[in-house]
Amino acid sequence: MKKVHVFTDGACSGNPGPGGYGVILRYNGNEKELSGGFSHTTNNRMELMGAIIALESLTEKCDVTVVTDSQYVVNAIEKGWAKKWRSMGWMRNKKEPALNPDLWERLLTAINGHKVTFQWIRGHSGHAENERCDKLAVAASAQPNLPPDVK
Repeated sequence: MKKVHVFTDGACSGNPGPGGYGVILRYNGNEKELSGGFSHTTNNRMELMGAIIALESLTEKCDVTVVTDSQYVVNAIEKGWAKKWRSMGWMRNKKEPALNPDLWERLLTAINGHKVTFQWIRGHSGHAENERCDKLAVAASAQPNLPPDVK
């Protein structure tokens, strides 16, 4: 299996507000950057979108390390919360619905077929790839005529 390193970040101006995600994919010394944005979204949705877009862009089974500053994303995957929410009909408990079930479903589907590990790093702390992803995300969120984030 190819070993791929993925770095992601999400940004939102206001929460909700215009937002974007930035991604760096690194394999065998080569890098590819991806980004996109939406006119009205949340920071957590953009954090999720970064990971989703990265994994969906892979064309074959890979061993992937996803590095993100989003504890929301890392904990929900690494601690099994997202799978539990799905098994409970996208409920966090008997009374509280899980937020962003559309994107969690998409992320869980994107993970299938790969060996994926999520790793948390502190944001805005000088991590070169995280800083670059933040710049990509902020730039994407500032583009004119962004589409709405349809749930």
